[in-house]
Amino acid sequence: MPISYRGGVGLAVLGAVLMACSTGDPVASAAPSVSTPVAPPTGTAPESAEAVPRVRFTEIAQLQMPVAMALRKGDRTLYVAEQTGRLRAIVDGKVVPDPVVDLSSEVSRGNEQGLLGVAFHPRGDFLYLNWTDREGHTHITEWAFTGGKATGRRDVLVQRQPYPNHNGGQLAFGPDELLYIALGDGGSGGDPQGNGQNLGTWLGKILRIDPRGTPYKVPRDNPFVGRAGAKPEIWAYGLRNPWRFSFDRKTGDMWIGDVGQNAWEEVDFQPEEKGGLNYGWNLREGSHPFKDGPRPGRLVDPVIEYATGREGTCSVIAGYVYRGRRIPGLRGRFLYGDFCAGWVKAARADRPRRAQEVGRVEQLSSFGQDHDGELYALSLSGPVYRLEAGER
Repeated sequence: MPISYRGGVGLAVLGAVLMACSTGDPVASAAPSVSTPVAPPTGTAPESAEAVPRVRFTEIAQLQMPVAMALRKGDRTLYVAEQTGRLRAIVDGKVVPDPVVDLSSEVSRGNEQGLLGVAFHPRGDFLYLNWTDREGHTHITEWAFTGGKATGRRDVLVQRQPYPNHNGGQLAFGPDELLYIALGDGGSGGDPQGNGQNLGTWLGKILRIDPRGTPYKVPRDNPFVGRAGAKPEIWAYGLRNPWRFSFDRKTGDMWIGDVGQNAWEEVDFQPEEKGGLNYGWNLREGSHPFKDGPRPGRLVDPVIEYATGREGTCSVIAGYVYRGRRIPGLRGRFLYGDFCAGWVKAARADRPRRAQEVGRVEQLSSFGQDHDGELYALSLSGPVYRLEAGER
């Protein structure tokens, strides 16, 4: 989950700092490697020429450590995961008293562990949760979902975790109706096992599967299918802790927020259906050298980066490209924030390095998007907010 292990942060100060961070490993100097800029597509400029507006964050609910949100086809309910283990339903602005799923007696309670991600199958008939068990290992678990009830639980995928931090956590179905799963590099600091660059492990990767299998199916067009020594489920690699990613509902492109080690937070961009990209960790942190060692041929540059620790920053939280109608000045802009600093910024999807602050959320843990493309922000301290137009 988001919380940092810098300086041995423990459960007593859960929520003080989010997922960034390390055990303080020094950054090694190295010659720069070959980089591949992957630019956001042209033609995705904002649909309005207005100046970026300030945004009002209207509280719609209070939950216990909300960290992820999902919607279901044909259902206006907001489904929100609490890190402490419960999936909650918000209907017409009211929290349903009984949880949809309650894993609170099963999840681990370390500061980057717990219930971390939620997604519904595009048909709406299956629910998927990303959570860590009492031993700290990651489960992607499926329930059949009918009549507002989750039944028939089964594990789709289990990943043993060598350390308690850097678990990733995001689940989302892409435009191709396949399930994408974010896994961190396994934890500790500096990726001591070299998982980010190792295609023989799921750690430090985004996976892509069809979960309706036994226990799942690997898509034939995954980039490493048939490569000796590579896990065929891998879609993207070279990631440290991809806590949140999202798909642009208009273009299908993926935006990945990868939490930094000691120096740089980054947002990575992946064009629609272009798998197999290497985002550089642990050879690089952001676009900057991190470790000595042999260089792969190509590393993909981040499209956004900012310094960790500058003006209170600690952990990037990736949001969405706004495609709603309530805030015209935000259309076509990518929103993201920082957990510790609390700011939320918007950047043109075709020019993301220039961003403007649009508001602030204390302990921002995640964003959500509804069926109309309107956005929500979650705070680890409890509030769930809907984004609305504010004063400029």
